Amino acid sequence: MESNTLYYSLDLVSGNGFTLNAEQRAALQTSMVILKRNYKFSRVLFWGKILGIKNDYFIAQGVGDDELSSKKCLYSFNCMDWHLLPPATEAMTAEVAVAAKGRFVGDPSHEYEHTEIQHHSEGDETLEEVVTVKVNEEKRLAVTIYTIDKEVAVVPRGAYIKSPHGTVQINNSFKGLSPSEAAKLSNYYHFSEPRTLKTKSILEMADLNPCIDFLNPLSEDSPKGSWSVQSEQGGRVCVIRSLQWLGLTFYHVPATPQHGYIYMGHGLKNLDLAFML
Repeated sequence: MESNTLYYSLDLVSGNGFTLNAEQRAALQTSMVILKRNYKFSRVLFWGKILGIKNDYFIAQGVGDDELSSKKCLYSFNCMDWHLLPPATEAMTAEVAVAAKGRFVGDPSHEYEHTEIQHHSEGDETLEEVVTVKVNEEKRLAVTIYTIDKEVAVVPRGAYIKSPHGTVQINNSFKGLSPSEAAKLSNYYHFSEPRTLKTKSILEMADLNPCIDFLNPLSEDSPKGSWSVQSEQGGRVCVIRSLQWLGLTFYHVPATPQHGYIYMGHGLKNLDLAFML
Protein backbone atom coordinates (compact mmCIF):
# COMPACT_ATOMS: atom_id res chain seq x y z
CA MET A 1 0.00 0.00 0.00
CA GLU A 2 1.43 3.35 -1.04
CA SER A 3 1.79 6.13 1.52
CA ASN A 4 -0.33 8.62 -0.44
CA THR A 5 -3.37 6.28 -0.35
CA LEU A 6 -2.72 4.67 3.03
CA TYR A 7 -5.78 6.01 4.87
CA TYR A 8 -8.12 5.09 2.02
CA SER A 9 -6.58 1.62 1.50
CA LEU A 10 -6.63 0.66 5.17
CA ASP A 11 -10.34 1.40 5.40
CA LEU A 12 -11.01 -0.94 2.46
CA VAL A 13 -9.27 -3.93 4.08
CA SER A 14 -10.28 -3.40 7.70
CA GLY A 15 -12.98 -6.07 7.50
CA ASN A 16 -10.68 -8.67 9.10
CA GLY A 17 -10.59 -6.65 12.31
CA PHE A 18 -6.94 -5.57 12.08
CA THR A 19 -6.14 -1.93 11.45
CA LEU A 20 -3.88 0.92 12.58
CA ASN A 21 -4.75 3.72 14.96
CA ALA A 22 -4.65 7.40 13.95
CA GLU A 23 -1.22 7.95 15.53
CA GLN A 24 0.34 5.04 13.64
CA ARG A 25 -1.18 6.14 10.33
CA ALA A 26 0.11 9.68 10.73
CA ALA A 27 3.59 8.44 11.68
CA LEU A 28 3.70 6.10 8.67
CA GLN A 29 2.72 8.79 6.19
CA THR A 30 5.55 11.01 7.42
CA SER A 31 8.27 8.39 7.85
CA MET A 32 7.62 6.65 4.51
CA VAL A 33 8.29 9.90 2.66
CA ILE A 34 11.61 10.19 4.53
CA LEU A 35 12.44 6.55 3.75
CA LYS A 36 11.91 7.14 0.04
CA ARG A 37 14.26 10.11 0.05
CA ASN A 38 16.99 8.62 2.25
CA TYR A 39 17.21 5.27 0.45
CA LYS A 40 16.45 6.71 -3.02
CA PHE A 41 13.57 4.29 -3.62
CA SER A 42 11.24 4.86 -6.57
CA ARG A 43 8.37 4.31 -4.15
CA VAL A 44 7.73 2.97 -0.63
CA LEU A 45 4.91 0.64 0.33
CA PHE A 46 3.45 -0.24 3.71
CA TRP A 47 3.55 -4.06 3.69
CA GLY A 48 1.81 -4.76 7.00
CA LYS A 49 2.30 -5.81 10.59
CA ILE A 50 3.51 -9.06 12.18
CA LEU A 51 2.20 -9.49 15.71
CA GLY A 52 4.71 -10.45 18.40
CA ILE A 53 4.38 -11.44 22.05
CA LYS A 54 6.32 -8.41 23.36
CA ASN A 55 6.25 -6.04 20.37
CA ASP A 56 4.72 -5.87 16.90
CA TYR A 57 6.80 -5.44 13.74
CA PHE A 58 5.61 -2.81 11.25
CA ILE A 59 6.96 -3.63 7.79
CA ALA A 60 7.69 -1.32 4.84
CA GLN A 61 9.06 -2.19 1.40
CA GLY A 62 11.17 0.05 -0.80
CA VAL A 63 10.95 -0.54 -4.55
CA GLY A 64 13.78 0.09 -7.00
CA ASP A 65 13.96 -0.10 -10.80
CA ASP A 66 12.19 -3.46 -11.06
CA GLU A 67 8.85 -3.75 -9.25
CA LEU A 68 9.18 -7.52 -8.86
CA SER A 69 12.82 -8.17 -8.02
CA SER A 70 14.35 -4.97 -6.62
CA LYS A 71 12.67 -4.72 -3.22
CA LYS A 72 14.15 -4.03 0.20
CA CYS A 73 12.31 -4.66 3.46
CA LEU A 74 12.50 -2.57 6.62
CA TYR A 75 10.91 -2.97 10.04
CA SER A 76 9.94 -0.61 12.84
CA PHE A 77 8.38 -0.80 16.29
CA ASN A 78 6.99 2.77 16.34
CA CYS A 79 6.37 3.53 12.62
CA MET A 80 9.10 6.18 12.73
CA ASP A 81 12.51 4.52 13.24
CA TRP A 82 13.26 1.96 10.53
CA HIS A 83 15.83 -0.82 10.31
CA LEU A 84 16.87 -2.56 7.08
CA LEU A 85 16.34 -6.33 6.96
CA PRO A 86 18.91 -8.65 5.34
CA PRO A 87 17.81 -10.26 2.05
CA ALA A 88 16.45 -13.79 2.50
CA THR A 89 18.74 -16.52 1.13
CA GLU A 90 18.20 -20.25 0.64
CA ALA A 91 20.58 -21.05 3.50
CA MET A 92 18.76 -18.62 5.80
CA THR A 93 15.38 -20.09 4.79
CA ALA A 94 16.59 -23.61 5.61
CA GLU A 95 17.89 -22.53 9.04
CA VAL A 96 14.62 -20.76 9.89
CA ALA A 97 12.55 -23.79 8.82
CA VAL A 98 14.51 -26.02 11.20
CA ALA A 99 14.99 -23.79 14.23
CA ALA A 100 12.24 -21.13 14.41
CA LYS A 101 8.94 -22.39 15.82
CA GLY A 102 5.96 -20.76 17.50
CA ARG A 103 4.99 -17.11 17.59
CA PHE A 104 7.28 -14.15 17.06
CA VAL A 105 8.63 -12.68 20.27
CA GLY A 106 9.06 -9.09 19.07
CA ASP A 107 12.81 -8.91 19.73
CA PRO A 108 15.10 -8.99 16.64
CA SER A 109 18.02 -10.33 18.71
CA HIS A 110 16.00 -13.21 20.18
CA GLU A 111 17.73 -16.47 19.28
CA TYR A 112 15.94 -19.68 18.34
CA GLU A 113 17.85 -22.91 18.85
CA HIS A 114 17.25 -26.45 17.62
CA THR A 115 19.40 -29.46 18.51
CA GLU A 116 19.18 -32.87 16.91
CA ILE A 117 21.28 -36.04 16.80
CA GLN A 118 22.42 -37.18 13.37
CA HIS A 119 23.71 -40.69 12.67
CA HIS A 120 26.60 -41.36 10.28
CA SER A 121 27.92 -44.70 9.12
CA GLU A 122 31.66 -45.25 8.83
CA GLY A 123 32.40 -48.80 7.87
CA ASP A 124 30.76 -51.10 10.39
CA GLU A 125 30.35 -48.33 12.97
CA THR A 126 27.48 -45.89 13.42
CA LEU A 127 28.56 -42.53 14.78
CA GLU A 128 26.34 -39.98 16.48
CA GLU A 129 26.80 -36.25 15.95
CA VAL A 130 24.99 -33.52 17.86
CA VAL A 131 24.02 -30.69 15.48
CA THR A 132 22.75 -27.36 16.81
CA VAL A 133 21.10 -24.77 14.54
CA LYS A 134 20.75 -21.20 15.81
CA VAL A 135 18.94 -18.34 14.09
CA ASN A 136 17.89 -14.91 15.36
CA GLU A 137 14.45 -13.39 14.95
CA GLU A 138 15.61 -10.71 12.52
CA LYS A 139 16.51 -13.44 10.01
CA ARG A 140 13.21 -15.20 10.70
CA LEU A 141 11.37 -11.95 10.00
CA ALA A 142 13.17 -11.51 6.65
CA VAL A 143 12.39 -15.09 5.60
CA THR A 144 8.73 -14.85 6.66
CA ILE A 145 8.13 -11.66 4.64
CA TYR A 146 9.89 -13.18 1.63
CA THR A 147 7.81 -16.39 1.89
CA ILE A 148 4.49 -14.57 2.25
CA ASP A 149 5.27 -12.41 -0.79
CA LYS A 150 6.37 -15.45 -2.77
CA GLU A 151 3.24 -17.47 -1.97
CA VAL A 152 0.36 -14.98 -1.63
CA ALA A 153 1.26 -11.48 -2.91
CA VAL A 154 -1.57 -10.52 -5.32
CA VAL A 155 -2.02 -8.09 -8.25
CA PRO A 156 -4.85 -7.75 -10.78
CA ARG A 157 -4.25 -8.82 -14.38
CA GLY A 158 -2.78 -5.97 -16.42
CA ALA A 159 -1.59 -3.87 -13.48
CA TYR A 160 2.05 -4.58 -14.35
CA ILE A 161 3.86 -5.07 -17.66
CA LYS A 162 7.09 -6.84 -18.53
CA SER A 163 9.43 -5.12 -20.96
CA PRO A 164 11.40 -6.98 -23.66
CA HIS A 165 14.42 -6.59 -21.38
CA GLY A 166 12.64 -8.48 -18.59
CA THR A 167 12.01 -5.48 -16.30
CA VAL A 168 8.65 -5.39 -14.53
CA GLN A 169 7.03 -1.95 -14.29
CA ILE A 170 3.68 -0.41 -13.32
CA ASN A 171 1.30 -0.34 -16.27
CA ASN A 172 0.25 3.32 -16.43
CA SER A 173 -2.53 2.50 -18.90
CA PHE A 174 -4.20 0.08 -16.46
CA LYS A 175 -7.68 1.44 -15.67
CA GLY A 176 -8.84 -1.45 -13.52
CA LEU A 177 -10.86 -4.60 -14.04
CA SER A 178 -14.54 -4.35 -14.90
CA PRO A 179 -17.00 -5.42 -12.16
CA SER A 180 -17.60 -8.75 -13.93
CA GLU A 181 -13.85 -9.38 -14.42
CA ALA A 182 -13.12 -8.42 -10.80
CA ALA A 183 -15.32 -11.27 -9.54
CA LYS A 184 -13.17 -13.94 -11.27
CA LEU A 185 -10.17 -15.39 -9.44
CA SER A 186 -8.44 -16.07 -12.78
CA ASN A 187 -7.98 -12.30 -13.26
CA TYR A 188 -5.66 -12.05 -10.26
CA TYR A 189 -2.01 -13.08 -10.32
CA HIS A 190 0.73 -14.01 -7.87
CA PHE A 191 3.18 -11.10 -7.76
CA SER A 192 6.24 -13.36 -7.61
CA GLU A 193 8.47 -15.26 -10.02
CA PRO A 194 6.21 -17.64 -12.03
CA ARG A 195 6.48 -21.31 -11.08
CA THR A 196 4.22 -23.12 -13.57
CA LEU A 197 4.03 -20.74 -16.54
CA LYS A 198 6.92 -22.40 -18.37
CA THR A 199 5.20 -25.79 -18.17
CA LYS A 200 2.16 -24.66 -20.20
CA SER A 201 1.73 -26.05 -23.70
CA ILE A 202 1.92 -23.93 -26.87
CA LEU A 203 -1.88 -24.15 -27.19
CA GLU A 204 -2.38 -22.88 -23.64
CA MET A 205 0.07 -20.02 -24.24
CA ALA A 206 -1.65 -18.94 -27.49
CA ASP A 207 -4.33 -16.87 -25.70
CA LEU A 208 -1.87 -15.16 -23.35
CA ASN A 209 -0.34 -11.72 -23.81
CA PRO A 210 3.36 -12.05 -22.87
CA CYS A 211 3.48 -8.42 -21.74
CA ILE A 212 0.87 -8.85 -19.00
CA ASP A 213 0.39 -12.63 -18.65
CA PHE A 214 3.86 -13.39 -17.27
CA LEU A 215 2.66 -14.37 -13.78
CA ASN A 216 0.73 -17.34 -12.36
CA PRO A 217 -3.05 -16.85 -11.83
CA LEU A 218 -4.51 -17.57 -8.39
CA SER A 219 -7.09 -19.89 -9.99
CA GLU A 220 -4.36 -22.48 -10.64
CA ASP A 221 -3.37 -22.76 -6.98
CA SER A 222 -3.50 -26.08 -5.20
CA PRO A 223 -5.39 -26.97 -3.09
CA LYS A 224 -8.46 -25.37 -4.63
CA GLY A 225 -10.35 -23.12 -2.26
CA SER A 226 -7.31 -21.50 -0.66
CA TRP A 227 -8.65 -18.02 -1.57
CA SER A 228 -11.79 -16.21 -0.46
CA VAL A 229 -13.20 -13.71 -3.00
CA GLN A 230 -15.86 -11.28 -1.77
CA SER A 231 -17.59 -8.14 -2.96
CA GLU A 232 -17.83 -5.63 -0.12
CA GLN A 233 -19.14 -2.13 0.59
CA GLY A 234 -22.12 -2.59 -1.70
CA GLY A 235 -20.05 -3.99 -4.55
CA ARG A 236 -17.71 -1.00 -4.55
CA VAL A 237 -14.62 -3.05 -3.75
CA CYS A 238 -13.45 -6.62 -4.40
CA VAL A 239 -11.61 -8.19 -1.46
CA ILE A 240 -9.52 -11.37 -1.66
CA ARG A 241 -8.24 -13.10 1.47
CA SER A 242 -5.72 -15.92 1.72
CA LEU A 243 -6.68 -18.95 3.78
CA GLN A 244 -3.09 -20.19 3.55
CA TRP A 245 -1.59 -17.14 5.24
CA LEU A 246 -4.41 -15.85 7.42
CA GLY A 247 -4.12 -12.08 7.63
CA LEU A 248 -3.21 -11.44 3.97
CA THR A 249 -5.91 -9.21 2.44
CA PHE A 250 -5.96 -7.80 -1.10
CA TYR A 251 -8.38 -5.18 -2.43
CA HIS A 252 -9.24 -3.82 -5.86
CA VAL A 253 -11.73 -1.10 -6.71
CA PRO A 254 -13.24 -2.14 -10.08
CA ALA A 255 -12.96 0.31 -12.99
CA THR A 256 -10.11 2.14 -11.21
CA PRO A 257 -6.37 1.42 -10.93
CA GLN A 258 -6.68 1.28 -7.13
CA HIS A 259 -5.41 -2.01 -5.69
CA GLY A 260 -3.06 -3.29 -3.00
CA TYR A 261 -2.53 -5.88 -0.31
CA ILE A 262 -1.57 -5.93 3.33
CA TYR A 263 -0.61 -8.61 5.82
CA MET A 264 -1.60 -8.34 9.46
CA GLY A 265 -1.15 -11.53 11.43
CA HIS A 266 1.14 -13.71 13.51
CA GLY A 267 3.45 -14.66 10.63
CA LEU A 268 2.45 -18.33 10.85
CA LYS A 269 1.30 -20.41 7.89
CA ASN A 270 -2.07 -22.18 8.20
CA LEU A 271 -0.94 -25.81 8.15
CA ASP A 272 -4.51 -27.01 8.72
CA LEU A 273 -5.79 -25.67 5.39
CA ALA A 274 -6.05 -29.10 3.76
CA PHE A 275 -8.36 -30.26 6.57
CA MET A 276 -10.49 -27.10 6.35
CA LEU A 277 -11.42 -27.49 2.68
